[in-house]
Amino acid sequence: MNRKPIPDKSIKFSYVLTDTPLGRLGLHFTSKGLAALTFAAEEAAAADASPPPEAAAWVEIIKKGFDSYFRGRPLDFPSLPLDLRGTPFQLRVWQELCKIPWGRTISYKELAARAGSPKGFRAVGRANGANPIPLIIPCHRVINANGALGGFSSGLHRKKWLLEHEKAI
Repeated sequence: MNRKPIPDKSIKFSYVLTDTPLGRLGLHFTSKGLAALTFAAEEAAAADASPPPEAAAWVEIIKKGFDSYFRGRPLDFPSLPLDLRGTPFQLRVWQELCKIPWGRTISYKELAARAGSPKGFRAVGRANGANPIPLIIPCHRVINANGALGGFSSGLHRKKWLLEHEKAI
């Protein structure tokens, strides 16, 4: 399943990174920052468009970060503003996802406990599926308690690739 851009009137600018091992990555910005990252195989528009001045610095930060990531270094975007929209529970889960280190995985059950809802592993799975900024918020690092990959909104083949790339499996 490919995640498609969010039809959101607050999206002010979209940009497509075309040259990644995972295919096109769509970046979708509001005036507050990055609001969504999509695996955008079908997106051709905006691939060569120059970002508006208010987003140009953000696009450059992301380009450099992903260049480094695909060469084998952890993603690190401390200065990248994110415009996350979700329920308080989703936001808590996404915050916990950001604490999972490169090269590590945790179970949905463990993530539920970390998010303050020890029996809420199904809700954690739904929050992972609703993550608007995969990779940067590393939901791919969550697997089933038995070691199986579980789901990934952008396709299990991508999750497997990401975990192998990070040497987590």
